Amino acid sequence: MTRRRAPRPAAPALRAALEKAAPKTRLAAVQAVWEDVVGGRLAAAAQPFSERDGTVTIVCEDSVWAEELDLMQDQLQRALRERLGEDAPRSLRFRVDAGAK
Repeated sequence: MTRRRAPRPAAPALRAALEKAAPKTRLAAVQAVWEDVVGGRLAAAAQPFSERDGTVTIVCEDSVWAEELDLMQDQLQRALRERLGEDAPRSLRFRVDAGAK
C-alpha cells in the first residue's frame, strides 16, 4: 500500500508560471515592482503605462500627482535601479490621463 502524499501549496507553482509567462520588457519589469517601490496609495494614483527608448511614462490620475512624482523622480529612479538593476528605466515621464487607467 502506497502512502498518499499531502497536497502541496499551489502558490509557488502559480508564481513561477506567471513569471515565465510575463513579457520580458522594461515596462513589464517596472509594472511588476511598481506598487512595492512606491506604495499602495501612490500606485492607486499612478501606473506605468508605456515605454519608449528607455523612458517609462507614468500615467497619473491628476496633475497634482504628476507634479509630485516629477519632484520625486530622482528618488523613484534610485529605488527602481536598486530593485531592477539593468532593467530599470533610464528616465521617467509623468502625464495626466485619467481615462487610460
